[in-house]
Amino acid sequence: MGIKDNFTADEWFKVMTGPGRAGAAVVAASPSGLTGLVAEAQAIGQAVRESVSAHTRTPLLEAIAADLLGTAPDPQAMPHQERARNMEEAREQSLQGVRQAAWLVSAKASPEDAAAYRAMLINVAERTAGAAKEGGFLGIGGEQVNDKERAVIEELRTLLGQGGAPTTDATSPLIAPAPDGSGNSN
Repeated sequence: MGIKDNFTADEWFKVMTGPGRAGAAVVAASPSGLTGLVAEAQAIGQAVRESVSAHTRTPLLEAIAADLLGTAPDPQAMPHQERARNMEEAREQSLQGVRQAAWLVSAKASPEDAAAYRAMLINVAERTAGAAKEGGFLGIGGEQVNDKERAVIEELRTLLGQGGAPTTDATSPLIAPAPDGSGNSN
């Protein structure tokens, strides 16, 4: 029995999409131009690939790597989510997805897997934020990571129980989603 067997198909989908949602939260907080969006999307993919191919990866990251190399899921079989109407809503949906994924991993995987997964989520967010300059004109001026991106990264750290600095402490508190699994505390 592999670690993936601990999760339902819907739960595994949430785990698999968690890193992309961490990057998407940063993108939605401060959208870049077309070249910036391409660079940020590439940063998300590169950060995930590096995390799941590191020699210190955990069984959970190995299972994620195996699925990334496997056959793409049927789009018809994927859970439907309401489309965001604006960037703030997209950011909130992304953070909610990260919260759900991290909570599932924390509840159904080992503390080492949970710590590695949280570290991957933060790494993806940080790499996404640093992928393209924000502001400026035609690449002149601007800043590599702006205040909105830093705020989302800090929000992710808080959500993942990692405070103001990255940590691999598997006992860090994790804010659980609502009993219905929605991530909403209301």
